[in-house]
Amino acid sequence: MTDHQNGRRQAWRRRLRLSSLRVRLAAVFAVVALTAAVSASGIAYWLNRDAVLKRAQDTALNDFRVSLSRSVQGLPLNAGCPALAQLATEVASSGLSYNVVVVDENQPDCTAVSDPRFTAAQVPHALQLAVTTPRAVGAGNPNEYHLYWQRVNLDGQPYVVGGTKVVPTGPTAYMFKSLDNERADLNTLGWSLAVATLLALIAATLLAQAASATVLRPVRQLAEAARRLGEGKLDTRLEVSGTDELSDLARTFNSTAEALSEQVEELSAREAQSRRFVADMSHELRTPLTAMTAVTDILEDEADALDPMIEPAVRLVVSETRRLSDLVENLMEVTRFDAGTAKLVADEMDIADLVMSCIDGRAWYDAVEVDAPRGVRAVVDPRRLDVVFANLIGNALKHGGSPVKVTVRQGVGPTGAGEVVVRVTDSGPGIPEEVLPHVFDRFYKADKGRARSEGSGLGLSIAMANAQIHGGTITAANGEQGGAVFTLRLPLRPAAAGASVGDASGGGVARGGATAGAPGQSAASEQRGGGGAGDFGDTGDTGDFGDFGDSGDTTERRSEQ
Repeated sequence: MTDHQNGRRQAWRRRLRLSSLRVRLAAVFAVVALTAAVSASGIAYWLNRDAVLKRAQDTALNDFRVSLSRSVQGLPLNAGCPALAQLATEVASSGLSYNVVVVDENQPDCTAVSDPRFTAAQVPHALQLAVTTPRAVGAGNPNEYHLYWQRVNLDGQPYVVGGTKVVPTGPTAYMFKSLDNERADLNTLGWSLAVATLLALIAATLLAQAASATVLRPVRQLAEAARRLGEGKLDTRLEVSGTDELSDLARTFNSTAEALSEQVEELSAREAQSRRFVADMSHELRTPLTAMTAVTDILEDEADALDPMIEPAVRLVVSETRRLSDLVENLMEVTRFDAGTAKLVADEMDIADLVMSCIDGRAWYDAVEVDAPRGVRAVVDPRRLDVVFANLIGNALKHGGSPVKVTVRQGVGPTGAGEVVVRVTDSGPGIPEEVLPHVFDRFYKADKGRARSEGSGLGLSIAMANAQIHGGTITAANGEQGGAVFTLRLPLRPAAAGASVGDASGGGVARGGATAGAPGQSAASEQRGGGGAGDFGDTGDTGDFGDFGDSGDTTERRSEQ
């Protein structure tokens, strides 16, 4: 995936997060508005409903009382069924639009109705009982009988039913008043309130979108500023206006960015000073070390002729001088990587030839098995790749166990481009799990109890840097059958900036003068005497992460290619 695609995906994710926050804010606004609108509409509906129904029933009951009082004045005692029918018709026709049913307890078979659709059986029993039950007359109750009412549904239609006993003549009259018009009015009111609620919800949502956009604009600016700050643009600042909480947040961001910028500048200055110190120290040590190396070479050649009492001391001086020379060369190479001055001098090479040159130049052929088919070619810097091979194979021999197996394959990388995969596997106990994340760290040693080791602790770090300058990487793991497995992956063509392609014939892949050394002996000691900085690529420091196991007897033969 390209950087452009990654940038687009990250921008899309940022927009998704912000839009999600906007949606959440709008949803909260909408829920609050909907709750308020529904509550207000519900309260308004129920208040209006009670008022409308109360007004309709009170009007009908009062009219029924007045009409009944006026009509019963001419009703004789013990009136017959025709007289009761006339009473029902007269009361129904003289008042509002309602129907009347008149019954007489003394004439069970006589029921007078103004409309045959309504009968006494439709009157609720509770209402009949309340109407026909006398109440004690007293100070708070001047009448024995009263007018009672109840709302009912008859065949799906709402009615208010009122009833009272006629005294002193004795019949009981009931009134059926339809509330269908009131129900229609209430339905209209309900729909109106629902539409108003919907409009309020839409308005609240639009308002919430506008408000959330206003609120999130500073948040987006802060997110963008934080992203630029994370990319290393330490001069990023936010414009501050106002005195609200978001303005306080912007001021805090600016002060934090200012403090971070000052700290980074201070750390960068200290790091630059440290790099200059290491580089200057390495260059200053290099001249006397060159002379010392020449002297130790002579001492080593004459060691057999020296007094046996001083021979061990001479060999110790020779060994430590070479170790110090290797360390200085490693430090100089590290400073070049840190300063960004390391360059590739690349050419198209056969990887199998480079592997065999590294092994033969260091006399490791008795302890290394090679599975490297020819024809796997890549554009590499042979000098730097020799450093990588020397470190990986040397570490496997020193800290793992023989035989060490080196395999070379051509494959396809994660991006779909071709790559070279070189895998170095030893036969040792493997690397402790807690050490694996640190094997490529500088000066890291697995055994903290050992004050010093044969290596500088920089070899694998330099190997990783050389792989990365090719656009590749190195990973460390433990094999399923035991032993450590280091895997080098390199693109077929490096994309490193500043890489130059030229004649690699002078690149030091086991240049002449390489002497047969013990397994794990660094190439720096083998190439002594020519110790320029440009020759460092032939070094292969192998003391990178402590002792993981005895190297064992190196009696296994490599397979011939």
